[in-house]
Amino acid sequence: MAQKVLILIGTKKGAFILDSDPARKSWSLRGPFCDTWPTNHVVGDRASGRIYAGGGNEWFGPAVWQSDDLGASWTHSSRGLAHAEGEAPVKSVWSLAPGADGVLYAGVEPAGLFRSDDGGQSFTALDGLQKHPSRTEWNPGGAGLILHSLVLDPDDPDALWVGISAAGVFHSADGGRTWSARNRGTRADYMPEDQRYPEHGQCVHCVVKAPGLRHRLYQQNHCGMYRSDDGGVSWQSIEKGLPSSFGFPAAAHPRDAETLFLVPLNGDTAGRFMPEAKAAVWRTRDGGASWQALRSGLPQKDAYFNVLRQAMATDTLEPAGVYFGTGSGEIYASADEGENWTRLAEHLPTISSVETLVVEA
Repeated sequence: MAQKVLILIGTKKGAFILDSDPARKSWSLRGPFCDTWPTNHVVGDRASGRIYAGGGNEWFGPAVWQSDDLGASWTHSSRGLAHAEGEAPVKSVWSLAPGADGVLYAGVEPAGLFRSDDGGQSFTALDGLQKHPSRTEWNPGGAGLILHSLVLDPDDPDALWVGISAAGVFHSADGGRTWSARNRGTRADYMPEDQRYPEHGQCVHCVVKAPGLRHRLYQQNHCGMYRSDDGGVSWQSIEKGLPSSFGFPAAAHPRDAETLFLVPLNGDTAGRFMPEAKAAVWRTRDGGASWQALRSGLPQKDAYFNVLRQAMATDTLEPAGVYFGTGSGEIYASADEGENWTRLAEHLPTISSVETLVVEA
């Protein structure tokens, strides 16, 4: 049966979808969906083909949207997306991660985690994060106190990692009931010099899991780029060779644990745009020991855009496709693992997230 490739796009004004066949040479754009609500993350469940979109804000409230027909129609639910009475209200959904057997996890602002066992129709709070001893010391990052990275372990349904700005990385081995901080080796340059490697309080920007190696994680932090080979118990810097230690997104190769894609920016106080205003995706083939800038087809003049933390992804085809969306509303794609790039869309709203879904057409 023929395959269909979808790029799932979350924006400040709803969700969009780009469609193509496996050749990935011609694309069509659909949307906006989700009633143009602010949409922080759109993901596809590879097992079922269902698409989920999470978002909302103080005006609309939080919600998770679902589509069972590849975006032709949508419903949404906010049932259960609330903390206990007396706690801060949930403003929006920031991250989604489908698990096995219809399970769906949702990370929210202010930082918290919810689980659905019915495909996003209703949610239950996993309040272990609210009960973590360090909770009162967590501070918001620039976008708020958000749980933006949600990493599942395909070999262990009870293992979870989350990234919270600006609290750090936390791990649960029991399905979210209890949590431990996993930030050893990551810097917090904004802290006093004798406090730059705290147990928690780091501004993690993105956490992704490598394929094939169960304990390999990569992390783009506000203060450096890191790799962990022990599930986040410790981290080592892999920023040498990059133009900047600052950036937001990271995307793992679908099959090769040593290959990772990044979009470094020029720094946290220098404008947060492409270094020298020349766009590049940086790729490592050796787990961060060395890096290569990939520029063919990307603008090399006046590229003053940024790429947000969830706005980069790979697909599962061979060779792997790589995609990213910009704050100024462009989508760029490579069908050859970053060697050559094409702009697929422009003038979209600010792009919050980019994910992919390959389905049988």
